[in-house]
Amino acid sequence: MGKSRKSESNFLVQGSILAIASIISRMIGLIYRIPLTAIISDVGNDYYGAAMEVYSILLLISSNSLPMAVSKLVSTRVARGQRKNAYRIFKGALLFALVSGTAAGLVVYFGAGAITRLLKTPLSLFALQVLAPTLLVVAVLGVFRGFFQGMGTMMPSAVSQLIEQVVNAIVSIWIAYMLYGYGARIAAVLGNSDHYGEAFGAAGGTVGTGAGAVFALGFVLFVFLIYKPVYRKQMRKDISRKKEGYGEIFRILVLTIIPVLLSTTIYNISSILDQGIFKNIAAMQDYKEVTYSTMWGVFTGKYKTLVNVPIALASALAASSVPSIATAYASRDGRQVKHKVHLAIRFSMVVAIPCAVGMGVLSGPIIDLLYPAKGEAGKEANELAARLLLAGSASIVFYSLSTLTNAILQGVNRMKTPVYHAILALVAHFAVLFGLMLGLDWNIYAVVFANVFFSFFMCILNGMAIRKYIRYRQEIVKTFLIPCVSAAFMGGAVYGVHLGVMKVFARNSVATVSAIVVGVLVYGIFMLLFKGLTETDLQSMPGGRILAKISRKLHLLR
Repeated sequence: MGKSRKSESNFLVQGSILAIASIISRMIGLIYRIPLTAIISDVGNDYYGAAMEVYSILLLISSNSLPMAVSKLVSTRVARGQRKNAYRIFKGALLFALVSGTAAGLVVYFGAGAITRLLKTPLSLFALQVLAPTLLVVAVLGVFRGFFQGMGTMMPSAVSQLIEQVVNAIVSIWIAYMLYGYGARIAAVLGNSDHYGEAFGAAGGTVGTGAGAVFALGFVLFVFLIYKPVYRKQMRKDISRKKEGYGEIFRILVLTIIPVLLSTTIYNISSILDQGIFKNIAAMQDYKEVTYSTMWGVFTGKYKTLVNVPIALASALAASSVPSIATAYASRDGRQVKHKVHLAIRFSMVVAIPCAVGMGVLSGPIIDLLYPAKGEAGKEANELAARLLLAGSASIVFYSLSTLTNAILQGVNRMKTPVYHAILALVAHFAVLFGLMLGLDWNIYAVVFANVFFSFFMCILNGMAIRKYIRYRQEIVKTFLIPCVSAAFMGGAVYGVHLGVMKVFARNSVATVSAIVVGVLVYGIFMLLFKGLTETDLQSMPGGRILAKISRKLHLLR
């Protein structure tokens, strides 16, 4: 019992460490996108977003699929005491990353022109080509992160994420500012009105992505060199006779990576396909190029940037869940598998549900706080962003849950299942998108609602599969009902506080920050009153003992 409780605590703490780092990283990303947007405008955000979407698809094998596969394979071998084989997995994965990262980089660099023309954003060529070398760097970085996660520690991944994002923020803003002026001068010399300033500024933003990855790789390499002598001592104690050859390792890596890669690619490719479909249909419907470019810039630069912050929690929990669930599954401990699945889903929903409600209620104030409007065009863009955030806030819950359940299925060796689900959901997603754009002319709103539907459908399919394969019955009250009720009280409090503070101070910044602080407190209080969080739950989280002590003094824990 003590060992189980310790395992549960470590699982939540490690997941929380990576989750907190991911959320802080996304917050830094959100903050630096504010001055970046001010420099390159919504049109520049369109170029930047187009390049990043293409980059993200080709990055999946290095930043998502490969680390998850490495962590799963390493953790199962460490659980069996096969540390030598775990290290061979790591070395084989490094070689795999070098080859795949180089190939992806070459595809991006030489195919950038054709890709950007297809997406109707030819001026995003510069930003995309700048990203090509980053694919190799992040591929190698992903293997190191996967190795440490497989060893049961999320700290190197967490710290490297923070380093990566801080460097990214500083370099992106600095280089974007310099290159924007350079591009504007080129446009002036050429005597045309093309958006060269925005295009070069977007390329400057992507320089920061590469610089951040280089610094993060330097950090994890430093940690690895320090840890290597310790690991070598552990390998000398390895008495297992089975020695996996590199041919076998590559076969296992490929068989593990391909299903993860296919599911994550299909799961994420909707974004880049949405862009092509939206712009081509909008052009066919006689929207001006600057109009649909601005719409997409608002969607990718403001709406998606905001909703991705809380979704980062699910991504972090997914990364930490896979090795933990895979280890329990390899040990044939069905009770532990179900328990870890329950903890991961519940912890994710406790955060995702109030974030969805809060962003929906404060959609306008949050947008105005983060992106001060300049002129009439700026006000119209902010109004659009606020409406998109209100319409799509539910996707925070559905994407969080579908991302996590994808990882759970992969952790219990149901690697192909998320692939089939993603294909079905993608087909349904495009049917909804075409119907809303062609039938109802909902323009950019069609993209938002189609994405909400996609993530919701994935949740349903994954939930059914988890119930079937591990005989897991989802707990409803503490996982969904109590957080929803608590978030409803929070939403009312947030709306009332913002309205009241605005009447007294007439400053959106003061009113929005006050409302958010009150919202966090109200949600926490109701979660404790309704027993949605217990003392054990609090103590399993970083800093939870202090929270539990305060809650006891306030008589919120019984």
